[in-house]
Amino acid sequence: MAENSILCSVSSLILSLFTLFPCLFGHGNSIEQLAGYNTFTISSFKYPETQIRPFDMRYIRVDLPPWFSSMSIALKSSVNLDIKSVEKVPKSALPMICFREGSLPLPDVSNTSFGELVALSNSSFEGAQVLQNSEQCYPVPRNMTMKLTNEQISARVLYFGLFNGVGPTRTQSKMIVRGPSYSFAANISVEGCITSSMQGQYCNQTVELLSCGLSRNNSGNGSASGFFNQSMLSCRNNFVTSCLGDEEMKIYTLEILRVAEFLTVSAENVRLRPVNNSGNSSGIDLMCFARYGAMPSATLHDFSGNLNKSPLVINSPKVGQWYISILALNLSKETGGSQSNVSKVCYSLELQELECPLGKAGPNCLSERYMLQTVLRKDSTPFESYFLPYGEKVMSDAANFLLEPLLSNYSFGGLNTWTYFILDIPHGAAGGNLHIRLTSDRKLNYEIYVRNGGLPSLVNWDYYYVNKTSNSHGSMFFALYSSSEEKADFYILYVREGTWNIALRNLNSTDGTSNRQTTMSVSLERCPKRCSYHGDCKSALDASGLTSYSFCACDRTHGGFDCSIEIVSRQGHIWQSIALIASNAAAVLPAFWALRQKAFAEWVIYTSSGISSGLYHACDVGTWCALSFGVLQFFDFWLSFLAVVSTFVYLTTIGEVYKRAIHTVVAILTALMAITKATRPSNVILVMAIGALALLVGWLIEFSTKYRSLSFSMDLCLNSLERRRIREWVNSLVKTIMKRFRWGFLLAGFMALAMAAISRDLENSQNYWIWHSVWHVTIYTSSFFFLCSKVITINSGNERPTDANYQLTRQDSLSRG
Repeated sequence: MAENSILCSVSSLILSLFTLFPCLFGHGNSIEQLAGYNTFTISSFKYPETQIRPFDMRYIRVDLPPWFSSMSIALKSSVNLDIKSVEKVPKSALPMICFREGSLPLPDVSNTSFGELVALSNSSFEGAQVLQNSEQCYPVPRNMTMKLTNEQISARVLYFGLFNGVGPTRTQSKMIVRGPSYSFAANISVEGCITSSMQGQYCNQTVELLSCGLSRNNSGNGSASGFFNQSMLSCRNNFVTSCLGDEEMKIYTLEILRVAEFLTVSAENVRLRPVNNSGNSSGIDLMCFARYGAMPSATLHDFSGNLNKSPLVINSPKVGQWYISILALNLSKETGGSQSNVSKVCYSLELQELECPLGKAGPNCLSERYMLQTVLRKDSTPFESYFLPYGEKVMSDAANFLLEPLLSNYSFGGLNTWTYFILDIPHGAAGGNLHIRLTSDRKLNYEIYVRNGGLPSLVNWDYYYVNKTSNSHGSMFFALYSSSEEKADFYILYVREGTWNIALRNLNSTDGTSNRQTTMSVSLERCPKRCSYHGDCKSALDASGLTSYSFCACDRTHGGFDCSIEIVSRQGHIWQSIALIASNAAAVLPAFWALRQKAFAEWVIYTSSGISSGLYHACDVGTWCALSFGVLQFFDFWLSFLAVVSTFVYLTTIGEVYKRAIHTVVAILTALMAITKATRPSNVILVMAIGALALLVGWLIEFSTKYRSLSFSMDLCLNSLERRRIREWVNSLVKTIMKRFRWGFLLAGFMALAMAAISRDLENSQNYWIWHSVWHVTIYTSSFFFLCSKVITINSGNERPTDANYQLTRQDSLSRG
């Protein structure tokens, strides 16, 4: 009793200091008297514009203290989808926003979080009762302003995540990531009440703090009332009688500090006022609504009952803040409709909280309860740990412990007895996964019940395991693995912060418990089942930097939150590997032609490009890596860029000196492109532009060399001789170009190039292996046709190009002769 009183006094003192000096408790808190309401800004965050690429995600954490009144969210995104068009978009490409209380949402686990997709708004948001054991997901709106009050969400931690596509393929490693990205910017502010006695959305509802004291402590071996070494806390409204009019409501608050067996709410001395009326108080409804962590109402509550009929009993209440509201009904009905005779109904509210002593729990406090100690793993990521019980009964330094020595004493030969284990998930560790495993040398004789915040039971649990067919396998955030009659193995995904209680129900055994050996393991792991050995476990921080979370980055053939879903079969993976690697054999075509024409530089480039592309894709599909992935990717893109530009340079007839200079410049430029963001889509256009520029420069050098003697007057009026010289020079240029190429091959080259562009445009994460293989064949074939289109002219050493200026001068001299 003294400990509870001290804790309550300290809580009240801290809240009073926060009220008087808000600037000492947070970042930038400012008191605002808005519309006459006693509210102030607890926190305000502005998230700058952030881009979310395909299959990417972002998490945001919002802390909601007990005195918060409302949370406002203003979201602006580049998504332009209405509800009708949303239904046509597959979930693997649909921008989603998901909410979850206490931990991070994970929409890849189950489709039950979606339901019927509706627009996000205050009315569509279902609130805390749904968020306690699940999540809510909505399509990302273009513009959204939403205000959630402490009647809709609990005063805990709220997470929301933004996803660009959900489903098993989100975690699959992809050879290419293409698709629409979207950006978002958000403003999130949390408002709170200045005084602890005034709460609600507008801080205009009076909340009375119940004072608690020790009522009973039985330390004997038992009693007629059934108590065994239990502590009963009695909480009252300062021993003051409360009175309510018809349909009036009064709200109380109580903080449960330790695990309790039950909480009883009762009304004493219910009577009418004034006392000289003829009404009967037994016909009045004194409704009680109880809710954990949030303000209750007649339509939104966790528990309810008529205190004028019987007390309200809450079994195994959760640790934390509880709110109790009392509503008086049917006062006028009881007095025959004459409201003037009866104005109030009065009562004395009393709450009784039954607590077990340290190390005990369950009915009559007969069961053993163990606090599990956190043991951090060596050389591991943050928060990764395992849990072991305190005490001399556990002597092992291993990550598991023997269960039988810890069982309740009366469980030997008993029926359906319980043993409890309590552990704590620290703040910031909500991105971890709680792993519970039991292994026995014979048929498992235990049922497992797990609950956050309170003691679990047969009727009150968050997750349970009876056997491999009866468990929470269909529930969200529950993952069952290789379980059998001798083994139970499951994860609670993205486990909530706070206190967790594990209850083992020991069933009756015909072969006795003393002969049995059962090993129990409880651990907090970053990725479930080590990503099923089909991926790597990655760690990251949410946008606020306060929560560490982990996720699986799966290989090319698997997906899902734990990489356990086979997306590409083994036979399909073989065909994909063959297609992507063997299609590079098309590089033989341009390499053969270049070697035939003794263009050795081009032959080396085409051959190296085909080989490096084959090696890169062999590593990319997970077949074999000759070098590191980064080195292979650089060589593949660099030599591909160089091969494209070299095709353009080959079409010129400039000397080898100029070609070497152009090749050197191009090699430097393409190397810079390949080393810095080689996979940018704009690189294709940039490479084609560089190739066209190299071709133009080559032609300019060629024509400036062949026609350097061509000159004409710069006078404004050209004479007929000069005009005729220009016409003949243009005609000669056109004839040269027409004779330079084999136009059938040139047309075939452009057709193959168009097919390559179409295949590249059709590529996505699912069909990449098909269309990229087509790209290999068509791009090398187009290079082959372009090489064949060039007419090779063989000039003798004494032969020089026809000089148009010389011919015109000769014709002019003959005419004068």
